[in-house]
Amino acid sequence: MSITIFGFLDFGIKDVVETLIIALVLYYLYTWIRGSFAVPAFIGLVTIFAINALVSVLGLTTINFVLRRITDVGILAVIILFQPEIRRLLYRIGQNTSFERFFGSSESNTIIDEVIEAVKNMSRVKTGALIVFARRSTLQDLVDVGQKIDAKVSSKLLETIFNKETPLHDGAVVIRDDRIVAASCYLPISQNPNISSVFGTRHRAAVGISESNNVFVLIVSEETGRISIARNGSLTSGLTIQKLRKEMEEHIGKSRDDEEVSFSEG
Repeated sequence: MSITIFGFLDFGIKDVVETLIIALVLYYLYTWIRGSFAVPAFIGLVTIFAINALVSVLGLTTINFVLRRITDVGILAVIILFQPEIRRLLYRIGQNTSFERFFGSSESNTIIDEVIEAVKNMSRVKTGALIVFARRSTLQDLVDVGQKIDAKVSSKLLETIFNKETPLHDGAVVIRDDRIVAASCYLPISQNPNISSVFGTRHRAAVGISESNNVFVLIVSEETGRISIARNGSLTSGLTIQKLRKEMEEHIGKSRDDEEVSFSEG
């Protein structure tokens, strides 16, 4: 069964299905890159392809030739323009375990308690802090260029590291495999234009590392003492201690046994 449109186009059920699939893919593609600099570039590429299709129908051979030369390098242009987004997508596709399973339950509760105590104290006195919770064997490049530490997670140690009088306070602490593995780590700054101007470098760095890595990032504002978290490229600010505990328990408070099962099944 087909429907004739404009007197010369046959549009069947198969065409309807294909159109809906393409529309759905384009919609999710837009939601994926929304808020990044890639949106205007994407619109520009779509416009070029649309114009090329139009001039082909109208038989404008010279314009069609020029546009075809442009579209010939379209794939390379897409790869270059969307490199951060493509890297983030491939990273997430390649993950075969969930981040929430990287702690053991007993260790997790202890670590959460220690971090919560440190955050509560630092928030009260407006001590800026940036803490990254990483899965096992990840973020090694950041750890290598930071100040390596191999220490049990404790509130006193975290408060000491982020004290303004210490040389390690500037940068992020990385917690991995139930331990503080590095301090004074510098994170990539997010270029997302949708991040409010009220947030400074510390918050943008938290979003930046969470855009391309499966991490949970905790931020304490030096100006206001406000508590925030970043995950999957999004920032949630103004958390209470109770809400922070809930978020940490939900995202990093799962059993290690589940992680081992997922590795064996993979």
